[in-house]
Amino acid sequence: MKLLESVGQWALTSVAEMGRMLMFVVSAFAWLTRPPFRIIQTIKQLHFIGYKSTFVVVLTAAFTGMVLALQGYHTLRKFGSEGLLGAAVAVSMIRELGPVLAALMVTARAGSAMTAEIGIMRITEQIDALDTMAVNPLQYLITPKLVAGLIGVPLLVAIFDVVGIYGGHLVGVELLGVNAGTYWNSIESAVEWKDVYGGILKSVSFGLIVSWICCYKGFYTRMSAEGLGTATTEAVVLSSVLILVWDYFLTSVLM
Repeated sequence: MKLLESVGQWALTSVAEMGRMLMFVVSAFAWLTRPPFRIIQTIKQLHFIGYKSTFVVVLTAAFTGMVLALQGYHTLRKFGSEGLLGAAVAVSMIRELGPVLAALMVTARAGSAMTAEIGIMRITEQIDALDTMAVNPLQYLITPKLVAGLIGVPLLVAIFDVVGIYGGHLVGVELLGVNAGTYWNSIESAVEWKDVYGGILKSVSFGLIVSWICCYKGFYTRMSAEGLGTATTEAVVLSSVLILVWDYFLTSVLM
């Protein structure tokens, strides 16, 4: 009976947590339709999430494309299909690696910082002070971050795809001797618009997941230093896991 009680308690707690998370994001988006509109805050968050994550995204994309080309070349050479290297790199980047790796990099760099920032504001009672001054915390703190995540992550994914494909070109054409025309022609013939649309859909949903989970964990941080550390860890881990799980479901639907 104690085991059943523990399982039931865990199930009820999980359902209540999911309901609170859903109400959190719905309430935050509801404030988009009510003035004052926090345009300046949204631009600042877009600069933080998008622009300041560009370097790590570009660096990751370049080496991902280079490794993918290096591994793909030696695999394709066994079948005499080196000319398909560009298609293999581009399709892999656009469909899967670009959205997933870019979202994971944003989670590691910007998501953890968002959780810590909001968590510190909760611990030091700055969020309560906003309530006292009749400023809604969701509208002032959360909504700009959600909007910035929805805009910034797809732009970073686009940069990731382009840099990754050129990284593959650098290794495949300049280092391994694949014909440049063959490389780009194979990309043109293999990549379809549905691949691009799928990548855009994934990047938008990943941007929502990252900003949503990280803001939620920071907003409901326990009032202690240990609670802040736990919230930051949970935000990064949960966001990363949800990105991978949601990627599988979207891939199964879009295939």
